[in-house]
Amino acid sequence: MTTATPFMSSLQEVLPEWIDYNGHLNMAYYNVLFDRGADEAFAQMGFGPEYAAERKMTTYSAEFHVRYLRELHEGDKVRVAFQLLDADDKRFHFCQWLYHEDGWLSATGEGLGLHIDMSGPRVAPYPQDVADKVAALKEAHAGLPVPDFVGKPIGIRRKSG
Repeated sequence: MTTATPFMSSLQEVLPEWIDYNGHLNMAYYNVLFDRGADEAFAQMGFGPEYAAERKMTTYSAEFHVRYLRELHEGDKVRVAFQLLDADDKRFHFCQWLYHEDGWLSATGEGLGLHIDMSGPRVAPYPQDVADKVAALKEAHAGLPVPDFVGKPIGIRRKSG
């Protein structure tokens, strides 16, 4: 965690079965791409399949907002950037960017994750080693600006008058 830049995932490909009847990536699969990218970033914070299997703790999504900016099509290759915005002892707020391999932005996401003790299941504090990793990533990203899409409300904007 020596870099102060958002985490960047490995390259992912848009699969044929993800294409809808309009000929582009179905909205549900933007979430799949964001989730796969987040899984790679979560590994830096100590979360992942082994964490769930061995320690019986995991993460759940409490909320996630997507902004669709440019269509993706079958075979497109993308990467997901991840920035940790905030965290406390059992929650984390983050944002993501979905970039086409050619460099253009396809979508953005903003999420709130919960740390879960699977025996409940219930929201629970991170163990100390995981808390240290979350804090380290939070510190690494602390100097980054908050993106302009974070915290935006959704709705129909009407002109007054």
